[in-house]
Amino acid sequence: MAEPNKRLRPIAPSFVAPGPSGVSIRDRLKGLTTQDEKVLRQLGAHLGSLASRDLKARCMDGLEHSADTWAVRKRELTANSSSRWAGSLTKATHDQWALSRRGQAAHIQNLEAGARTIAHRLSLPIGEKGGNRAPGGYRSKGEWFQKTRRLATLEDRLAGVRADREAGRVRVVRGGKRLMNNRHNLTKAQLTEPQWRERWEAARWFLSADGESGKRYGNETIRIAPDGEVTIKLPAMMAEYANAKHGRYVLAAKVSFPHRGTEWADRVEANRAVAYRIHLDVPRRRWYVDASWTFPLTQTIPLQTALAHGVVGVDTNADHLAAWRLDRHGNPIGRPRRFFYDLSGTADHRDAQVRHALSGLLNWAKTCGVAAIAVEDLDFTDSKTREKHGRKRRFRQLISGMPTGKLRARLTSMADATGIAIIAVDPAYTSMWGAQHWQAPLTSKTSKSTRHDAAAVAIGRRAQGHPIRRRTAPPHDDQSDRCGHRTVQARTETFGREETRRPVMDRGREPPARTGRRQGKRATSASKTVRDARGDGQWVQDSLLLAD
Repeated sequence: MAEPNKRLRPIAPSFVAPGPSGVSIRDRLKGLTTQDEKVLRQLGAHLGSLASRDLKARCMDGLEHSADTWAVRKRELTANSSSRWAGSLTKATHDQWALSRRGQAAHIQNLEAGARTIAHRLSLPIGEKGGNRAPGGYRSKGEWFQKTRRLATLEDRLAGVRADREAGRVRVVRGGKRLMNNRHNLTKAQLTEPQWRERWEAARWFLSADGESGKRYGNETIRIAPDGEVTIKLPAMMAEYANAKHGRYVLAAKVSFPHRGTEWADRVEANRAVAYRIHLDVPRRRWYVDASWTFPLTQTIPLQTALAHGVVGVDTNADHLAAWRLDRHGNPIGRPRRFFYDLSGTADHRDAQVRHALSGLLNWAKTCGVAAIAVEDLDFTDSKTREKHGRKRRFRQLISGMPTGKLRARLTSMADATGIAIIAVDPAYTSMWGAQHWQAPLTSKTSKSTRHDAAAVAIGRRAQGHPIRRRTAPPHDDQSDRCGHRTVQARTETFGREETRRPVMDRGREPPARTGRRQGKRATSASKTVRDARGDGQWVQDSLLLAD
């Protein structure tokens, strides 16, 4: 619960998240011959060496990079490959350099947050307690001294990274920094040197080709026909391996693309651009080909249109998604649903778990008839530093393990295919206010609502524009409209919102006639609130019994 005199930050408005701008599908290259694998390995190693050379040249250019230097690098690569291979190499190199720059900026932000937190805690007296949003002082003189050294280390790192950024220097490893570091600890990585060497060489290969609209089947370098035939344009130095016309090599494997294969076939037959990437999964000894293409962003529907049939509020947690369906007035309907996932194990296992949970969520939302799902716009970038939460190691591991970015990207992509809109809401105070206003009322003798279920209701109500606080209940001894409307969702444009609620009466039946019999005292009856039998969703009052 918020402190009485605490100033709350403003709540950002909700918005409909844009859909994906591209798609990538994968299929396995089955039935490759020994000659096919030999050609792919030699081609990947040759182009990989050119990619390493070009990356070095791009890093040396730094901030002095221009279109002229790009053209010079491309001409140098063309002599050892082809103009199209050179274009793909230079574009991939530039994208890798730009990605390193973005990672460098995020690293600077993380170092600044850590140094700022330590400096704040060092300025406080030892042992002073902190609040919910600001940490307190350190607990002992020894810890205070160690943090002064930690601050000096962070400031030194920050100065070095800032100098690199101003000079345009980046740190890039072709093949991956993690795989490179495994070379120094093969026992922990459970690898032998030959196994590591094979993975390292495969990771540094380059077998990617950008698509071209208007060319045959959308790609001149790696071409896949609608019937699944794969042909590759070989560089001039490998022309001796060609088994087709114009220096091309035809693989024995056929490609079908079971997922979105129809969409891919339509693009290929229309000669629209499709990019391909061939790679080897060394542990499985399997070759794969990825096909990807871009398309214009789909126009997002208006927020009110998406919320016309209600919404499903979703609270993201470390091991499950808590969801609850709300009607268009912000009232929870039915029982909450939970979709669990396990984020332990390999990256592929974690990704499969997230996709399985999102598939269950989208299928349930579709059966409910809603057209929108409300999720929090979470970002723990400034909360993952160990300096902000001190010794709360388990809490830092908890927020670091939550797949916020991956879940958001997966959800928007999968929801676009089902026609369900994703509404991003501000995550401020949703768990706290949801538990305060909704957890107890939604708990019954047969079912108990959790804090996460209440947060899902709060998220859905915020997406609809309703306050999270529940409507004010009428006085116990006065069930009439004298004390005002019961609901806070009635808008100013609602017809009849200031009128007295009409009584429920059966159509075609006259009201009961009064009897001439006098009674000793007035017959009274407690008025009840019932739903109109006409089904228009309005809450009305029973008529009071009249007396003579």
